Amino acid sequence: MHDFILQHRNDDPRDLALHASRYKDIDIPYAVQQIAAWQTAKRKLPLWAETDGIEYPVHLSMEQCSSQITAEYKAQVAAALPIDHTSMTDLTSGFGVDATMIGRQFKHLNYVERNEELCRIASHNLPLLGISSLQVHNADAANILPSLPHQSLIFLDPARRDENGGKTVQISDCTPNVTLMQDELLSHADRVMIKLSPMLDIANILKDLHNVQEIHIVSVAGECKEMLVVLGQDATPQHLPIYCVNLKSQDKTESFAFFSDEERTAECHYADAEQLRQAQGYYLYEPNASIMKAGCFKSIAMRYGICKLHPSSHLYVSAERIDDFPGRTFCIEAIHGIKDKALKSIKKANLTVRNFPATVAELRKRMKLSEGGNDYLFATTLADDSKTIIKCKKKY
Repeated sequence: MHDFILQHRNDDPRDLALHASRYKDIDIPYAVQQIAAWQTAKRKLPLWAETDGIEYPVHLSMEQCSSQITAEYKAQVAAALPIDHTSMTDLTSGFGVDATMIGRQFKHLNYVERNEELCRIASHNLPLLGISSLQVHNADAANILPSLPHQSLIFLDPARRDENGGKTVQISDCTPNVTLMQDELLSHADRVMIKLSPMLDIANILKDLHNVQEIHIVSVAGECKEMLVVLGQDATPQHLPIYCVNLKSQDKTESFAFFSDEERTAECHYADAEQLRQAQGYYLYEPNASIMKAGCFKSIAMRYGICKLHPSSHLYVSAERIDDFPGRTFCIEAIHGIKDKALKSIKKANLTVRNFPATVAELRKRMKLSEGGNDYLFATTLADDSKTIIKCKKKY
């Protein structure tokens, strides 16, 4: 079986399933599951794909597990925590991606999972992935917690699906409900790390969870993937550190950190609309998804010394280029009024709407504009409340 899977792992799994009769002595459903999962792992979990002998679970578990790049970020967060790194428990381990990467930072790992088959797979896989001190528990998180010895870190990724399989967002709707467990969790660990839905905002998190010590907003290649919350007894919510991270690749990360009270007191300047229209060579900045999610719109303007276009536009400009801005950078070529005849000459462009009374689809239809090309248009509002379209070229 192992040799068959290796021989065919680059084949189309659907084609193998259709021609199952050719392989009389092979358990084709199992082989197809393993091959399809390996192909997913090659993209999502390269360490797993490169490790010989790894066994994979059903498609849903592969779909729901963390990617390696986000699990590695969690491991970095765990490594930096001021704890002794003796023991770590993942109470919702699943396929074990987060448990594997975070567990490397600790002397002992407790893997807890209520699905018996996933426990069997973890017992086989984790030693292959370098986890030598390991205990697998086939148990429910809430049931095992009272008997758990004190841990350096407890990690949870509550299932964001209800009893009917529908997706949920709110913390109290997930399983387990950590809003009911948080005090007990902290009584059993120096720190608690929780992975939450990227649809949540910071206000929701702080309303439902107390003792929040830090928040990480994690994006991958510009798409917000998860909110990561660390709980600790010595939390200071009025001075909460918030980390905005965009994992562009395995070795390139954009990051911006600020404190919650910093954003409340920050002052930012707004670009003079008339001066901006007349100036040449200005740079325009669009923050990445994590910063947009965090809402640190004044902090980033103050930190980088750039001007905001409008209180609600969340786009920025400067006369000198900022090389390390966490987001996309463009060179402004022209600023047009929405009825400017010069816009008619633009037939193809990438279009973004920020604080503008029309959707991208509506504007494309109105402007007869096809998608793509090297031109970038930003439909937005300037500080004098004028509606405008800014034509740019992207700077790499």
